[in-house]
Order: sequence, then structure tokens, then C-alpha cells
Amino acid sequence: MAEAHQAVAFQFTITPEGIDLQLSYQALNQIYLSGVRSWKKRVSRMRNRVIKGVYPASPSSWLFVVIAILVTMYMRSDPSMGLIAKIQQHLPLHVSLSAQGQNIVSALVFSTLLWLSLILALRLCLKLLLSYHQWMFEKHGQVSNTTKVWVTLVRLLSSRKPLLYSYQTSLPHLPVPAIRDTLDRYLESVRPLLTDPEFKRMTELANEFESSLGNRLQRYLKLKALWATNYVSDWWEEYIYLRGRSPIMVNSNYYGMDFLYVTPTPVQAARAGNTITALLLYRRKLNREELNPSRVPGTVIPLCAAQCERMFNTTRTPGADTDVLQHWQDSEFVAVYHNGRYFRLWVYRAGRLLSPREIEYQIQRILDDPSPPQAGEDKLGALTAGDRTPWSQIRKQYFSSGGNKRSLDAIERAAFFVTLDNEEQGMRGEDPAGNLDRYAKSLLHGKCYDRWFDKSFSIVIYKNGKNGLNAEHSWADAPTVAHLWEFTLATDAFHLGYTEDGHCKGEIDRSLPHPQRLTWDIPTEVQAQVSSSLALAQALADDVDCHVFPFREFGKGRIKKLRISPDAFIQIGLQLAYYRDRGGFSLTYEASMTRLFREGRTETVRSCSNESCAFVKALEGGEAEDHCRRLFRLASERHQNLYRMAMTGAGIDRHLFCLYVVSKYLGVDSPFLKEVLSEPWRLSTSQTPVQQMELFDLKNNPDFISLGGGFGPVADDGYGVSYIIVGEDMINFHVSSKYSCSETVSKSTQKYSSEP
Repeated sequence: MAEAHQAVAFQFTITPEGIDLQLSYQALNQIYLSGVRSWKKRVSRMRNRVIKGVYPASPSSWLFVVIAILVTMYMRSDPSMGLIAKIQQHLPLHVSLSAQGQNIVSALVFSTLLWLSLILALRLCLKLLLSYHQWMFEKHGQVSNTTKVWVTLVRLLSSRKPLLYSYQTSLPHLPVPAIRDTLDRYLESVRPLLTDPEFKRMTELANEFESSLGNRLQRYLKLKALWATNYVSDWWEEYIYLRGRSPIMVNSNYYGMDFLYVTPTPVQAARAGNTITALLLYRRKLNREELNPSRVPGTVIPLCAAQCERMFNTTRTPGADTDVLQHWQDSEFVAVYHNGRYFRLWVYRAGRLLSPREIEYQIQRILDDPSPPQAGEDKLGALTAGDRTPWSQIRKQYFSSGGNKRSLDAIERAAFFVTLDNEEQGMRGEDPAGNLDRYAKSLLHGKCYDRWFDKSFSIVIYKNGKNGLNAEHSWADAPTVAHLWEFTLATDAFHLGYTEDGHCKGEIDRSLPHPQRLTWDIPTEVQAQVSSSLALAQALADDVDCHVFPFREFGKGRIKKLRISPDAFIQIGLQLAYYRDRGGFSLTYEASMTRLFREGRTETVRSCSNESCAFVKALEGGEAEDHCRRLFRLASERHQNLYRMAMTGAGIDRHLFCLYVVSKYLGVDSPFLKEVLSEPWRLSTSQTPVQQMELFDLKNNPDFISLGGGFGPVADDGYGVSYIIVGEDMINFHVSSKYSCSETVSKSTQKYSSEP
């Protein structure tokens, strides 16, 4: 109990002689230093608000404007055209100030107003420039003069080094497409999937929708677009994610993997120490806005960074009808799970971040702790893996007060969640392919109770030093989490490093208090619900068929030599694979980002197009090679165009989704929208972009290859396919399906080597 006594700053005892006050100066010093850290963060936030508030100008430009105005006044010139004199007349202090003082104050007021007006003008110009998207549709090497001038102006206005959120107020709002354009694009997307009578019927439904209900819904949607920052994102977060009552494990959460061929250390505690440190260093950069804003690859065009705001100190709390995302400004601890027990691990002491070696030391204390789980504690996490409504009811009834609430708060308010897993994972042993698949399944769902699926993300550290992550989906999309994970892996391996015996570097303060065991009082009613949720989650997990395979025959380098988009190449390949597997085509979902717009998230690229189907049929029909090549190039160009349209706000599915939400608010039914939104995505795909390749240097460190991550199947009779293009010569695929469907099998028959 020594650590408990150290946490008490003062004690007092009432005696006959009076009050005996005993101060713990060590505890008071800890409180003082923590307070200093807190105030430093507040000052830093205020400073950043000012800097990004005046972007693309700088705070120092105010002084330049003031000096310029004062100099012109000194030269007997009035740059304000009489405004300074009018300001002087209305100054409340004109009686107590001298004439010269009144002039100076009036000039300062005018200069400040002029400066603010210039900032607004510059910001408006930048916003208008960022609203131009025609550059995306121009062919490589055939850039128009308009685009050249546009690039020059964007670079000119973006010449100052921005903070992470500097561009937020300059990003354009997502436009609402014309309803006729959306309907035409939809009909074109389903044409290869429907027979002539089916297509005729769908066309009639679309025309009837436009002429009757569609334009009315569109007017409401345009009104929302004028009022809201983004007409899609809040409804998308609420209705697609937070209102879902089924388990988020497998169905919503996704995972990220460690390096394929390398494990930087086999020491579990050491890997945890460096991983936790790297994540907290990223959080520090995030809080200070020192991260560079993400941009469209190869350009100066910024992307929205709003999703980063809820990355840490965030949890999804269950509700009866809808869940809620809760975010806290700061957290000085992480929650750790090991052998059925929960711990609170403080990662700051006296206002400083613990060294990697100290965190390793604390993690090892948890690993060495022989205490058994309390009754009902070991599988408590299954509540986050089951249906949401029962978890909400149990949480409200048994975790809203007392010790259970304090322990649950420690998990939910933690910076993130850490699982110290007793298993060994990775591509290893005599069955590297099978072990890689088991590694993916472990990260996707684990044992269904040893992860806290409600946390924004959970880190898993395995017994052999391998690591990985499981992320909740509602707060952000995969590219945001991938950016975090790239930084974490690179910082762990190349910057923090390990000693020769595999331990973290740094000194240890052995007076650190032990990690705090969380205490619970789990009644039989809660244990019964835990068992019920676990049974449901286990059935869901057992049904998932995961397969991960690195493709090394060729990669991006060879594809680009053919002047083909690598993403288009892969998507057409997936259409061919699906056709060979199922003997037909399916509605295909590819996630595209809309972060060119403020608070943008994703849009659907319907990859199964008329052109891709024509190519697949020609190839499978044995038609001439030249003819197939021509069709392949047409399909590739069509896919690129669909992707660009989705990125620039001219997609299909988010517009139709929002029209459907409006119809529900108005209490009207649309047979067209109902049918469109009930269509199954039997092939759901996503590319995990590599955003910080410079961190890894694959030429000098070719073994440090990222495996990317994956997700569960969207449809019971479909596939989930995630892929990451690594370097010039490798593509990693993650395929998922369900064992319960006799028509789907994730694993390919192709063999690959476990050696790089």
C-alpha cells in the first residue's frame, strides 16, 4: 500500500492540543509539476489557436500592417480615407487621451480591422482555390494553363509552414450533387448487374422518385448543406455506426498488423514499452499540432484533419438506442489487460513522460503479478463484443456508481487500451501462411473478451514481441489510424530502438508506484450477461475466415510502367477473381476518401463497371489479346474517373443515403431509396495507403515491410478485401469471409515463401 500513501498530499489529526497537519512534500511536488504540465498544454493550445486562426497570414503580420499605417500617417497621408478620424470621434477614452494618443489608438484599431479583413480575404481566396478540382481529371503530362496558375497561387498562399489544423477553415464544404446526375450515375453503375427487364424497372423507379419525392428531399438536403459544415458526416457517424445494435467486433472494428518479416525485440514488456512511448509521442505531436497536415500524394493540396481530434482519450459508450462517442482533453494513464486482470498504468510522473525503459519496467511488474482475477473480471470485456443494448442496460444498472464506475472510468478515460496477450503470433514456424491467418483473426477479435472494443483503439502485445492494433470505426477511417500506426512502428524500430539484449533504452526510477489494479464487484446478473455476450461474440468470431497473403510477383513499379493506376489494376483484378470464384459479378464497394472537403470521411467507388465487366468477359471468353488489352485500359481509365468523382463530391451512395435519412425524418417512404439501400455489398474492398514511406527507407531496410490491416466481411455471403501497396514490388492482401457460407473461401491455393 506504499503507493497509496504516496498519493496523499496531506493528513491531519485532531488532538487535544489542536490540529496536527502533516504535509507530504513529495506528493505536493508531484501535484505542482502535473499542474505546470497542464498549464503548459493550455498555453500551447491558446498559442496554436492564434496561429491557425490567422492562417495563411502570421501573427507578426499584424505588426507589419500597424507600422505601415503609422508610417503613412507620419508622412501626412491618410490610408484609411477618413476612417481613422471617424474611429477617433467614437473612442470612449477620447477625453483622457492627448490628440497624439487618440491618433495612435485610432490607427491601431484601424490597422487591426484592416489586418483581420486581409486575413478573411486571404482565407476566402484559399478556400476558392481549394474548391477547384479539375486538375484531378487532367491526364499526366497534359496540364492546362489554368491548373498551372492555380498550383502557383495555392503554393503562394500555403508558403507558411502550417500547423496540423491550419487549413480546416479554408477547406470547402462538400457540395450536394444534382439529383439527376446522381440517378444517372447510379443507373450506370447497376447496368452490368441487371437483366434488361430489371434495368427497365429500376429506371422507372428512379424516374418516378425524381419526379415525385426526390426534388422535395433534395431541397431539405441543400438547406442542411448551407447550415452544416458537412451534410453527410454527422448522419453517417450516427446512423451507420453509432445506431447499430449488433456487435461492433468483426462487424465494424478493423485491425492493423506489425512488420511482416521483422520483430524488433522478442521481449514482450520491452515491445510494449516502446510501442506505448511511440503512441504517446504521436499524441504529444498531435496536441501541439506539430504533425504536418496530410495532403493528396504528390501535391500541395491539404486534406481534412478533423478525424485526428478524437484519436486518443476516446471511447464509445453504449446507449439504449444509440451509442455516444466520449472524448476527454487529456489522460495521463493507459488501461492494461493481462491474465484476466485490469490495471491502470500511469505514464506520466511529475509532469514528465516516463522513459521507454520505465514503461517496460512497469509492464514487467504487471506480467509478474501473480494475483488472480476477481470474480467475473476475466471475461468482462465480452460486454463490448456483444449486442449494444444489453451492454447499455448492464452499464447503466451496475457500472454507474461506486467502485465499478471508478474502474470503468479508468478504462474509458485512458489514453488507449493495451492487451498483454499470452499467445505468440506472426508469420513463423512450419506453417507460416496458417500462422499469419491466425494472427489476423487474433487482432480482429482475439478471445472476444481480452480486448476493449469500445476504445478508439486497442494495442495488442504478444508474448513473442509481435504487436498489432484493433480500432473502433465510428470516430475515424482507416487512413487516419494507419498514419498513427506507421509513425508508431517507425519510431519503435528506428528511433527508440533496443539494447543488445532486447530491452528498452533509458534509465529506471525504481521508486515508481506499482500499476494500480482495478477492482470490481461483479454480481451474478452481470456475469450471466457476460456469458451471453461472449457466446454471441464467440459464434461470430468462429465464423470468420481470414486469409493474409503477401503478393511478391510484381508490385506498383511494374504496374506504373504500363501507365496504369495500381489501384485500378488491383480493382479490375478483384473483379476477375470474383467472376472466376462465383461465376458472375457483384455490387462492389471501394472506400474513397472525401477529405478534400471539411469534415469529409468516405464515399463509395462502385468498382464493378460496364467497362470492367466487358474486359472480364472478353478475357474469360478467350478473345484476342489486343482486344483484351484495349478493354483493360478502358476499364482502368473508367475506374480512375469513378475514383476522382467520388473524391470530388460527385459520388452516388452518400447522396442517396442522406436523401433516405431526410425521407425518414419526413415520415415518407420511397420504394426506390429503400431498394437501393438494401442492396448487399458482396465484395467490399479498401486500400490502406502508405502515407509516410520516408519513415521506413525500404532500400536500406527491406525487411521492415508493413503488413497493413483488414476487416471482416460486410455481407454474410461476400468477401472483405483490404490491400496495401508496399514499395515498388509488393502488395499485401487481407481477405475475409464466413465459414457459414458454402460459396465463399478466403484462402487461395497459391504458395508463398516465408523468406523476404
